[in-house]
Amino acid sequence: MHIVVCTKHTPDSEAKMSVSGSGDVSWGTSPLIINPWDEYAVEEALQLRDKHGGTVTALSMGPNEALEALKHAVAMGCDEAVRVWDDTCAGSDTLATSYVLAQAIRKMGDVDLILFGKSAIDAQTWQVGPAVARRLGIPALMYVIKIAELDPAGRTITVERLLEEGRQVVTAPLPAVVGTTKGINEPRYTSFMGIRKAAKMDYPTSGLADIDAEADKAGAAGSGVRWPEISMPPAREGEAEIIAGETVEESARLLVEKLLAEKVI
Repeated sequence: MHIVVCTKHTPDSEAKMSVSGSGDVSWGTSPLIINPWDEYAVEEALQLRDKHGGTVTALSMGPNEALEALKHAVAMGCDEAVRVWDDTCAGSDTLATSYVLAQAIRKMGDVDLILFGKSAIDAQTWQVGPAVARRLGIPALMYVIKIAELDPAGRTITVERLLEEGRQVVTAPLPAVVGTTKGINEPRYTSFMGIRKAAKMDYPTSGLADIDAEADKAGAAGSGVRWPEISMPPAREGEAEIIAGETVEESARLLVEKLLAEKVI
């Protein structure tokens, strides 16, 4: 089997975003890491490979910073890693990103399963995985909490989807796109040997021409969303009043009186 895991580089979840007067977004000195939700997809791909055999390829669209996500995926155990980028890709929204990723996967030719994390923590659109499936004309199985059965010979996959009203069991033909969610597994820690392998590996970069992608469908030209202005939301203002009494009972009484006076209760 050939399994592809699509990854993205994101700021650390503790990073603080700021926006300059010119609209430039900065995450400060926060390091870029693999999107935490993608670790579940990588782990699931590795477990499927270990059970059924085959190869796991990590794929990312992004500038040099995307190598951080790919290196982490390789350190976890991925066999190969491919980055897609040229200057034309800058400014891609989910529409353009899904096009580039779909073209890269189509160029590989022998992909049996494509895994995504449920979303990226920076944008939280939940759109790229289903969009890639639509472009490739294959099933999209999102919100997957368990891969119940994978039959490479019969070319089918059965999954459990975690929905608000319960769990849904779905069977689909391969190839398919699977969007994993938290709880499907416990991502492994990177090992020292894995980190060394990731540091030594070559990471080929494909341009749009290499994957037969049209430039006007990538980057800002191929995007359906425009950001004419970016600004931080106004800072919240508020005041705190400490209500103190000689005893707990008195503090509670004063608090209730205050809430009644303000017509909160």
